Amino acid sequence: MFHYRPPKELRALFIIHYAPLLLIILIGPLTAYYGVWELPIPKLLSIILGCVVFLLGTYVYFKWEIFWHKTYKGQLVTGGIFQYIRHPHYTSVLIVGFGLALFFYSTAALLIAFVAIPIMIWSILDEEKVLVKQYGEPYKEYMKKVPWRMIPRLF
Repeated sequence: MFHYRPPKELRALFIIHYAPLLLIILIGPLTAYYGVWELPIPKLLSIILGCVVFLLGTYVYFKWEIFWHKTYKGQLVTGGIFQYIRHPHYTSVLIVGFGLALFFYSTAALLIAFVAIPIMIWSILDEEKVLVKQYGEPYKEYMKKVPWRMIPRLF
């Protein structure tokens, strides 16, 4: 099976964009266990919403993972989920983070999820510079054809 190794320019970004998710995974259960920084909504509602949002993020992740790894051979991938958004991986990580924060009923984890948004945007902008360099005009055309980076009709 092919394993993706990001270009050197992007390796630090991969670590940075996973850091908020790791913090959510660490802080969410702690705040839930100690009952601090709880969300101001009914706990059961938060847990159910968290499960639904988490499953949505997992679905987006696997749509990206399965399609991308089956088709990527060093060339630009524009089919599958990539025909709707250019960065489904970043999208899935954010959605999973919000889902976990809601599941753990944690205001602290939810704040971390919101802080992750500008981190992801920064990562995407840096990655797109590398992709334009790597693929050139075909990537620029793809950017015009698929204007949405993460969320169709929003960003």
